[in-house]
Amino acid sequence: WKNLGLLIIDEEQRFGVKQKEKLKGISAALDVLSLSATPIPRTLYFSLSGLKNISTIQTPPPNRLPIKTFIDVRSKKIIKEAIHEELSRNGQVYYLHNRISTIDSALNKIQALSGDSAKIAIAHAKLPDAQLIEIIEDFRNKKIDVLVATTIIENGLDLSNVNTLIVEDATRVGLAQAHQLRGRVGRGDRQAYAYFLYSPKRLTVMGKRRLETLKKYQNLGAGY
Repeated sequence: WKNLGLLIIDEEQRFGVKQKEKLKGISAALDVLSLSATPIPRTLYFSLSGLKNISTIQTPPPNRLPIKTFIDVRSKKIIKEAIHEELSRNGQVYYLHNRISTIDSALNKIQALSGDSAKIAIAHAKLPDAQLIEIIEDFRNKKIDVLVATTIIENGLDLSNVNTLIVEDATRVGLAQAHQLRGRVGRGDRQAYAYFLYSPKRLTVMGKRRLETLKKYQNLGAGY
Protein backbone atom coordinates (compact mmCIF):
# COMPACT_ATOMS: atom_id res chain seq x y z
CA TRP A 1 0.00 0.00 0.00
CA LYS A 2 2.76 2.44 -0.89
CA ASN A 3 0.49 4.63 -3.01
CA LEU A 4 -2.84 4.42 -1.15
CA GLY A 5 -5.15 7.24 -2.22
CA LEU A 6 -8.67 6.30 -1.11
CA LEU A 7 -9.97 4.73 2.10
CA ILE A 8 -13.65 3.69 2.33
CA ILE A 9 -15.00 2.95 5.82
CA ASP A 10 -18.30 1.07 5.66
CA GLU A 11 -20.55 0.92 8.75
CA GLU A 12 -18.51 3.81 10.14
CA GLN A 13 -20.47 3.88 13.41
CA ARG A 14 -18.87 0.58 14.42
CA PHE A 15 -15.33 1.98 14.41
CA GLY A 16 -13.76 3.87 17.31
CA VAL A 17 -12.09 7.28 17.03
CA LYS A 18 -8.59 5.83 17.53
CA GLN A 19 -9.19 3.18 14.87
CA LYS A 20 -10.32 5.73 12.29
CA GLU A 21 -7.51 8.16 13.08
CA LYS A 22 -4.93 5.38 12.73
CA LEU A 23 -6.35 4.39 9.35
CA LYS A 24 -6.33 8.00 8.15
CA GLY A 25 -2.72 8.34 9.32
CA ILE A 26 -1.56 5.85 6.67
CA SER A 27 -1.07 8.65 4.16
CA ALA A 28 -1.11 12.43 4.40
CA ALA A 29 -2.86 12.69 1.03
CA LEU A 30 -5.47 10.05 1.77
CA ASP A 31 -9.08 10.70 0.75
CA VAL A 32 -11.58 9.13 3.17
CA LEU A 33 -15.19 8.18 2.41
CA SER A 34 -17.23 7.11 5.46
CA LEU A 35 -20.57 5.31 5.02
CA SER A 36 -23.31 4.88 7.62
CA ALA A 37 -27.08 4.58 7.90
CA THR A 38 -26.85 6.03 11.42
CA PRO A 39 -24.00 8.57 11.71
CA ILE A 40 -22.58 8.97 15.21
CA PRO A 41 -22.78 12.45 16.87
CA ARG A 42 -19.06 13.17 16.31
CA THR A 43 -19.41 12.57 12.57
CA LEU A 44 -22.57 14.69 12.40
CA TYR A 45 -20.79 17.49 14.25
CA PHE A 46 -17.89 17.44 11.77
CA SER A 47 -20.27 17.58 8.82
CA LEU A 48 -22.53 20.30 10.25
CA SER A 49 -19.51 22.44 11.17
CA GLY A 50 -18.11 22.16 7.65
CA LEU A 51 -15.10 20.01 8.56
CA LYS A 52 -16.45 17.15 6.47
CA ASN A 53 -18.49 17.16 3.30
CA ILE A 54 -21.69 15.14 3.55
CA SER A 55 -23.86 13.46 0.92
CA THR A 56 -27.13 11.66 1.58
CA ILE A 57 -28.74 9.00 -0.59
CA GLN A 58 -32.41 9.96 -0.55
CA THR A 59 -33.77 7.50 -3.11
CA PRO A 60 -34.67 4.04 -1.77
CA PRO A 61 -34.36 0.90 -3.90
CA PRO A 62 -37.34 0.24 -6.22
CA ASN A 63 -40.52 -0.98 -4.47
CA ARG A 64 -38.98 -0.58 -1.00
CA LEU A 65 -41.59 0.11 1.72
CA PRO A 66 -41.17 1.83 5.11
CA ILE A 67 -41.00 -0.64 8.00
CA LYS A 68 -44.09 -0.44 10.20
CA THR A 69 -42.81 0.03 13.74
CA PHE A 70 -44.69 -0.86 16.92
CA ILE A 71 -43.73 0.06 20.49
CA ASP A 72 -45.55 -1.94 23.16
CA VAL A 73 -45.36 -3.67 26.53
CA ARG A 74 -43.88 -7.15 26.14
CA SER A 75 -46.50 -9.88 26.11
CA LYS A 76 -46.78 -13.46 24.88
CA LYS A 77 -49.90 -12.50 22.90
CA ILE A 78 -48.08 -9.88 20.80
CA ILE A 79 -45.07 -12.15 20.21
CA LYS A 80 -47.23 -15.13 19.24
CA GLU A 81 -49.43 -13.12 16.86
CA ALA A 82 -46.46 -11.42 15.21
CA ILE A 83 -44.69 -14.74 14.58
CA HIS A 84 -47.81 -16.53 13.34
CA GLU A 85 -48.67 -13.64 11.01
CA GLU A 86 -45.22 -13.76 9.41
CA LEU A 87 -45.05 -17.54 9.14
CA SER A 88 -48.55 -17.63 7.61
CA ARG A 89 -47.20 -15.74 4.60
CA ASN A 90 -44.14 -18.05 4.39
CA GLY A 91 -41.84 -15.38 5.78
CA GLN A 92 -39.17 -15.55 8.47
CA VAL A 93 -38.55 -13.79 11.78
CA TYR A 94 -35.65 -12.28 13.72
CA TYR A 95 -36.18 -12.48 17.48
CA LEU A 96 -33.66 -10.40 19.40
CA HIS A 97 -32.71 -11.76 22.83
CA ASN A 98 -29.47 -10.00 23.75
CA ARG A 99 -28.32 -12.21 26.65
CA ILE A 100 -26.27 -15.27 25.71
CA SER A 101 -26.63 -16.78 29.20
CA THR A 102 -30.41 -17.17 28.80
CA ILE A 103 -30.77 -17.50 25.03
CA ASP A 104 -31.46 -21.26 25.21
CA SER A 105 -34.47 -20.72 27.49
CA ALA A 106 -35.63 -17.95 25.14
CA LEU A 107 -35.52 -20.46 22.28
CA ASN A 108 -37.73 -22.85 24.22
CA LYS A 109 -40.19 -20.05 24.95
CA ILE A 110 -40.35 -19.00 21.29
CA GLN A 111 -40.75 -22.62 20.20
CA ALA A 112 -43.79 -22.94 22.48
CA LEU A 113 -45.31 -19.73 21.10
CA SER A 114 -44.55 -20.59 17.46
CA GLY A 115 -45.84 -24.16 17.46
CA ASP A 116 -44.08 -27.49 17.05
CA SER A 117 -43.91 -27.24 13.27
CA ALA A 118 -41.85 -24.01 13.34
CA LYS A 119 -38.10 -24.42 12.98
CA ILE A 120 -36.20 -22.30 15.51
CA ALA A 121 -32.45 -21.75 15.89
CA ILE A 122 -30.14 -19.50 17.89
CA ALA A 123 -27.21 -17.33 16.80
CA HIS A 124 -24.68 -15.52 18.95
CA ALA A 125 -21.00 -14.61 18.92
CA LYS A 126 -19.86 -17.43 21.24
CA LEU A 127 -20.89 -20.17 18.84
CA PRO A 128 -18.04 -21.82 16.89
CA ASP A 129 -17.53 -20.05 13.56
CA ALA A 130 -18.41 -23.08 11.47
CA GLN A 131 -21.64 -23.66 13.39
CA LEU A 132 -22.64 -20.00 13.16
CA ILE A 133 -22.02 -19.92 9.42
CA GLU A 134 -24.09 -23.08 8.98
CA ILE A 135 -27.00 -21.59 10.96
CA ILE A 136 -26.96 -18.36 8.94
CA GLU A 137 -26.83 -20.33 5.68
CA ASP A 138 -29.76 -22.51 6.79
CA PHE A 139 -31.67 -19.34 7.65
CA ARG A 140 -30.80 -17.85 4.26
CA ASN A 141 -32.03 -21.04 2.56
CA LYS A 142 -35.33 -20.91 4.53
CA LYS A 143 -34.62 -24.05 6.53
CA ILE A 144 -35.15 -21.99 9.71
CA ASP A 145 -38.32 -20.00 10.41
CA VAL A 146 -37.31 -17.97 13.46
CA LEU A 147 -33.76 -16.96 14.36
CA VAL A 148 -33.37 -16.16 18.06
CA ALA A 149 -30.24 -14.02 18.14
CA THR A 150 -28.19 -11.38 19.90
CA THR A 151 -27.20 -8.10 18.23
CA ILE A 152 -24.84 -10.16 16.08
CA ILE A 153 -27.53 -9.68 13.40
CA GLU A 154 -27.16 -5.89 13.51
CA ASN A 155 -25.05 -5.57 10.36
CA GLY A 156 -24.33 -7.47 7.20
CA LEU A 157 -27.45 -9.62 6.77
CA ASP A 158 -29.51 -8.94 3.64
CA LEU A 159 -32.32 -11.51 3.54
CA SER A 160 -35.42 -10.37 1.68
CA ASN A 161 -37.67 -13.11 3.10
CA VAL A 162 -37.15 -12.01 6.74
CA ASN A 163 -39.75 -9.32 7.33
CA THR A 164 -40.61 -9.38 11.02
CA LEU A 165 -38.26 -8.23 13.77
CA ILE A 166 -39.15 -8.68 17.44
CA VAL A 167 -36.90 -7.01 20.02
CA GLU A 168 -37.67 -8.63 23.35
CA ASP A 169 -36.29 -5.86 25.57
CA ALA A 170 -35.91 -2.63 23.63
CA THR A 171 -34.60 -0.78 26.71
CA ARG A 172 -31.31 -2.68 26.30
CA VAL A 173 -30.44 -1.20 22.90
CA GLY A 174 -29.51 2.35 21.94
CA LEU A 175 -31.35 4.43 19.37
CA ALA A 176 -28.82 4.05 16.55
CA GLN A 177 -28.50 0.34 17.27
CA ALA A 178 -32.30 -0.08 17.25
CA HIS A 179 -32.47 1.67 13.87
CA GLN A 180 -29.73 -0.60 12.49
CA LEU A 181 -31.61 -3.67 13.76
CA ARG A 182 -34.83 -2.45 12.19
CA GLY A 183 -32.95 -2.22 8.89
CA ARG A 184 -32.46 -6.02 8.88
CA VAL A 185 -36.07 -6.42 7.71
CA GLY A 186 -37.87 -4.84 4.78
CA ARG A 187 -35.01 -5.63 2.40
CA GLY A 188 -37.34 -6.46 -0.50
CA ASP A 189 -40.75 -5.36 -1.78
CA ARG A 190 -42.83 -6.97 1.00
CA GLN A 191 -44.27 -4.99 3.94
CA ALA A 192 -42.06 -5.49 7.00
CA TYR A 193 -42.83 -5.09 10.70
CA ALA A 194 -40.66 -4.26 13.70
CA TYR A 195 -41.85 -4.78 17.28
CA PHE A 196 -39.88 -3.05 20.03
CA LEU A 197 -41.17 -4.45 23.30
CA TYR A 198 -40.36 -3.37 26.84
CA SER A 199 -41.11 -4.01 30.49
CA PRO A 200 -42.74 -0.99 32.22
CA LYS A 201 -40.54 -1.64 35.28
CA ARG A 202 -37.37 -1.19 33.23
CA LEU A 203 -38.46 1.81 31.18
CA THR A 204 -36.49 4.96 32.08
CA VAL A 205 -37.29 8.49 30.92
CA MET A 206 -34.43 8.36 28.41
CA GLY A 207 -35.49 4.89 27.28
CA LYS A 208 -39.00 6.16 26.64
CA ARG A 209 -37.63 9.06 24.58
CA ARG A 210 -35.56 6.65 22.47
CA LEU A 211 -38.58 4.46 21.73
CA GLU A 212 -40.79 7.46 20.92
CA THR A 213 -38.13 8.76 18.52
CA LEU A 214 -37.82 5.35 16.89
CA LYS A 215 -41.56 5.24 16.24
CA LYS A 216 -41.70 8.84 15.02
CA TYR A 217 -38.91 8.36 12.49
CA GLN A 218 -39.83 5.19 10.65
CA ASN A 219 -39.78 6.60 7.11
CA LEU A 220 -37.18 5.42 4.61
CA GLY A 221 -33.88 7.22 5.13
CA ALA A 222 -34.78 8.27 8.68
CA GLY A 223 -31.44 7.18 10.18
CA TYR A 224 -29.76 10.50 9.41
